[in-house]
Amino acid sequence: MSVAQPAYLALYHSGELARRVARAREHLARCVLCPRVCGVNRLADERGECRTTRRAVVWASHPHFGEEPPLVGRGGSGTIFFSACNLKCVYCQNYEISHLDDGSEAGDHQLSAMMLRLQEMGCHNINLVSPSHVVPQVLAALMVAVERGLRLPLVYNTGGYDSMVALRLLDGVLDVYMPDMKYADNQIAEQLSGVAHYSQVNRTAVREMHRQVGDLVIDEQGIATRGLLVRHLVLPGGLAGTEEIVAFLAKDISPNTYTNIMDQYHPCHKAHNIPSLARPTTPAEYLEAIRLAQKAGLKRGF
Repeated sequence: MSVAQPAYLALYHSGELARRVARAREHLARCVLCPRVCGVNRLADERGECRTTRRAVVWASHPHFGEEPPLVGRGGSGTIFFSACNLKCVYCQNYEISHLDDGSEAGDHQLSAMMLRLQEMGCHNINLVSPSHVVPQVLAALMVAVERGLRLPLVYNTGGYDSMVALRLLDGVLDVYMPDMKYADNQIAEQLSGVAHYSQVNRTAVREMHRQVGDLVIDEQGIATRGLLVRHLVLPGGLAGTEEIVAFLAKDISPNTYTNIMDQYHPCHKAHNIPSLARPTTPAEYLEAIRLAQKAGLKRGF
């Protein structure tokens, strides 16, 4: 098993990780942890757009072999799927988790135990799936897990609608950021995912993520140890704005940005009732997205 020295250990030994946990918890009293800025008191069990209160809700945790090759290796990526979401994508392929909130509440010790179990099972990393709304809970659980021997890199697997408040709390904690870049157009983002200003928020977040961790570093065993990995799902009819997104990545982030251009879109959830989304993407649409990425100057991934 490939085990990199995780970023968070330095913060833990300096005492800074404990301070981050305290600051993050304070934000729950008037939640501004994601760009929706609901302002609810989650410590008093008030619910904002993410519908999650003081405890994280977890759908499942297990080794995952369907993620990107640099995350999977031979031992798998140790995924923890958080329920609920700060996005409302009408085509979500995991809507039972993100929209219907399937799952069970997990306290700090339960969540840390999941991390440690995945380490014991031989996973290469801890892959936090849809964590944007549970950053304080993740940090608190991490403190417990480190004290009990956690030494795996952390992957932040997000829909890309992340606030600077949360990302500053995570600076020096995360090893790999894996955000979506879903849309180039704000109006389409509001129609399909129910959020305003997605493009600006998303690009600001991706810039900050890259500032923190840089381009993706892959070790001699083919395992990602640190850096940025961007996902972009090709939507029917060019709705995702692929050309603008790949140009942004190549020019504003780095031509070495590891980019997974995904072809698995198919109608789910409410998409069957939306004419523009009611069909899968075609092979020609996907190949055009790859051509645009290459034309923009991106060199890694696809």
